[in-house]
Amino acid sequence: MPRGKHSAGLLLYRGSGTGLEVFLVHPGGPFWAKKDAGAWTIPKGEIIEGEMPLDAARREVMEETGYAPPGPFLELPTIRQKAGKEVAAWAAEFDCDPATLRSNLFSMEWPPRSGRMAEFPEVDRGQWFALAEAREKLLPSQWPFLDALESLV
Repeated sequence: MPRGKHSAGLLLYRGSGTGLEVFLVHPGGPFWAKKDAGAWTIPKGEIIEGEMPLDAARREVMEETGYAPPGPFLELPTIRQKAGKEVAAWAAEFDCDPATLRSNLFSMEWPPRSGRMAEFPEVDRGQWFALAEAREKLLPSQWPFLDALESLV
């Protein structure tokens, strides 16, 4: 699998008094800081060479949120995002408190061309959304995950 072209993630969901809710995360770092609608994503990340996609999805969720959903995992259709990256995903019923989210950090030069490195969380927050609101927040390329989840549960 070419590095950087394939990712895997989990669409976490729960039932609530108002229906189905999904857990989405907001990317960390300065590029995403002021973006909201259409910027959120499922917890996901790169598949390491030789790694099984579901194992990558579970690892990425742990790295980005600190959560380890036990499964079972329902396979969702693979999607291709706007930049060409393929994302494999599974749905998992799981409940968590967004206030307990703990993300790993990444380093980048900030401000640009300053020569200074700064650390940022890979994910700066997570939140539960009803499906209608999730469609407003989620990257449009990931909407098929919501459609698939609705048909499965």
